[in-house]
Amino acid sequence: MASVYDFGAAGDGQTDDTEALQHAIADGNGTLQFGKGSFRITKPLLFDLTKTGYAAVQGTGGATRIVMDGPGPAIRIVGTHQGTASPPSIKPLVWQNERMPTVSGLEILGAHPQAVGIELTRTIQPTVTGVLIRNCWYGVHLVERNRNVLISHCHIFDNDEYGIFFDECNLHQTIISACHISYNKRAGIKSLNGDVHNLHITGNDIEYNNRPGTDEPAADIWFEAPAGRISEVSIASNTIQATVTPNGANIRIHGEETDSPNKSPLIAISGNVIGSQTRAIELRNVNRLSITGNTIYDSDDLSLLIQKCSGISVGSNTIVWRADDSLPERDGIRVEDSSNVSLHNLVTERLCSGSEDTGAAIELLRCRESSVTGCQVLDPRHRGIELTTCRNCRVTDNTVIDRREQPTMCEAIRVRDLAGTVIVRNNLVGGATRALFSINGQTELPDSNAVAET
Repeated sequence: MASVYDFGAAGDGQTDDTEALQHAIADGNGTLQFGKGSFRITKPLLFDLTKTGYAAVQGTGGATRIVMDGPGPAIRIVGTHQGTASPPSIKPLVWQNERMPTVSGLEILGAHPQAVGIELTRTIQPTVTGVLIRNCWYGVHLVERNRNVLISHCHIFDNDEYGIFFDECNLHQTIISACHISYNKRAGIKSLNGDVHNLHITGNDIEYNNRPGTDEPAADIWFEAPAGRISEVSIASNTIQATVTPNGANIRIHGEETDSPNKSPLIAISGNVIGSQTRAIELRNVNRLSITGNTIYDSDDLSLLIQKCSGISVGSNTIVWRADDSLPERDGIRVEDSSNVSLHNLVTERLCSGSEDTGAAIELLRCRESSVTGCQVLDPRHRGIELTTCRNCRVTDNTVIDRREQPTMCEAIRVRDLAGTVIVRNNLVGGATRALFSINGQTELPDSNAVAET
């Protein structure tokens, strides 16, 4: 690799090293080898893979810093790949000149309001590893089209908008793993429209991605695709936490508003610790998504909000935070205008959503062909389970009990404004101050349900 010092780079943090480094890229066959130092630049370092061939930027074990003191990306890598990840679609010249551009072992520090860390365009198998990016507008910016992206063992920290940004990008086969993605002001990971598939976010610490003191919407992981598509996504084994901010969520997924059964489908959220935001998980216009094995806590508004979705499975999660009633009221589950939703085997305690008049710890509103089964709903603030204007739904095999010395739960289970068949059976209920059951105003205990000792 070309040593940048051989091309006149000073690395003193003061000298503008842009020209020397671009000269090193041109005459060093697309490779840069940095030693220890701080390299100030004012224009993007462009790697045009059609001219340089294989590209690599290598720092010295984190002792290298690139200071971007101008607008745009510190490192811009541009290829020509227009195919997919299928080998026959990759042109021979792409294999010969462009595969696997790599950035590793350095820090990129933004010193301009519009500085960006790394920008990737039409690349295949780009690999970013062991990189710290901070104080930039975006950390890693993916535009137009990319394939087989690997981002691992990175610190993407304290950037002004997004840590990793899929910007209306056609992108398949991406893995983001073993990274710290924190304190980015709008989102840790943001995907906007585009056509994004096969995205895996696993084993990361994704925290505090918001701008405290403002009403700007923010999320740790944020997929916004009203005019695009995101599918085949796994979000697994991460810590996804924040501080409570208005319009904030830990995970926010909004798909296209369409009646198509394929809107933003095939997403799995499993094995994460999620909490400390206005909402933990917010879904809108999503199809075929599962949420399982997560620990969800301390959501200022709702633990889970599902709107206009279908084919949603939520099972075997714990949703609990309040150790006692002296703490602020938090947490709850609401499903609105959705179909084919299953809430099952949830363990909840002291959920506070709703009010004395309406709502519940678990609320289904205008839903159909959905169920609440096998859940533990203990010590809810106002009501355990409520269904309003629902049809073809089941509430079965749940435990809904207020165990407090001074119960606050008005009803254990309430069904209002029946729109069609609703089955309520095999539930264990107790401790309600008003009625154990209320079904269209009738408060008799339906057959096969039982009253708990409280």
